[in-house]
Amino acid sequence: MLTPDITTLWVVGFLLLCTYLLNSLVFRPILQVIDQRTNAVRGARELADSAAHKATAAAAEYDQKLNAARTEVYQQMDDMRKSALDKRAELLAATRATVTQELSTATARVQQESTDARAALDRDANTLAGAIVSRVLGRAS
Repeated sequence: MLTPDITTLWVVGFLLLCTYLLNSLVFRPILQVIDQRTNAVRGARELADSAAHKATAAAAEYDQKLNAARTEVYQQMDDMRKSALDKRAELLAATRATVTQELSTATARVQQESTDARAALDRDANTLAGAIVSRVLGRAS
């Protein structure tokens, strides 16, 4: 069998010392950097997810406000159209009333003038007939 001597203890001690030095000088700093990077990546992902959720919420709010604004504009346009149609109907009614009144006045005036003209023609016809008879017969009436 093997008998341990002092060199074996030196090798074991040297291995333990190398393990301690490598662990404290190399492996721990590397593991710390890896942990820091992992935490940074996790934080960046959380930040990106949060930003994505905020962007989605902002887009939804924008769409909602845009739809509300469109609805309001369409409502205003509809109100303006109805107002214009009402004003047009009022103007048409007023114009019809004016035209009807003027037509009635003109018709009455034309009838009056026609009656006056007929009466004048009847008078003139009688006078003219008397004058024609006097000239033809040569006597005064």
